[in-house]
Amino acid sequence: MATRKGSCDWRFDAGRLCLDLVATGAGRADAPDPLDRPERLAHWLMASGAVPQGTRLTAVDHHWLLLFRQLRTAVDRLLTAQLGGRGAEGALERVNALAAGAPPGVRAVRTGSGALVRGLSTEPDCRALLATVARDAVELLTDPVALGRLRRCEGDSCRRIYLDTSRGRRRRWCSSEVCGNRERVARHRRRNADPAGRSPAP
Repeated sequence: MATRKGSCDWRFDAGRLCLDLVATGAGRADAPDPLDRPERLAHWLMASGAVPQGTRLTAVDHHWLLLFRQLRTAVDRLLTAQLGGRGAEGALERVNALAAGAPPGVRAVRTGSGALVRGLSTEPDCRALLATVARDAVELLTDPVALGRLRRCEGDSCRRIYLDTSRGRRRRWCSSEVCGNRERVARHRRRNADPAGRSPAP
């Protein structure tokens, strides 16, 4: 699967900005939280495409971390409820409230080569970036086609949610190189185990 470089250099792209945020908290249970420091959040904001590369994010602090983790939890609850055919009204209210905010202003910036690239009008504040992610969640939740492609990774101990855009809609893992490879290795070991369940001697 071709992916863009995400936060913490994962070879993983969930297919939507809001899903990429949820993925930072939905890895293996024994893994540390990638959003454990303000500088990691600033890195994620750029790596995920929430802001253009090179954007000044000098105001990111632990309060930003708290608010983005709260949004992550709310979006995760909404998507989990959606996959299970349930409601999550408290989480929906939280996401809707944040989505009502104004996202950062954008402008076209000319590079040294003459090409135009996206930039921001000013250094964004926390509420504006929360609004960007929350609006993406609202757009996903109100798009029947996208919702039909929403999947939960089948890998052991992995809870990541992604959009299945594969041909035939048969994708099973968030990442073929990580969770998919773990499953293939486990399957190979099971096939080569003896009847007592022991792996063959080397």
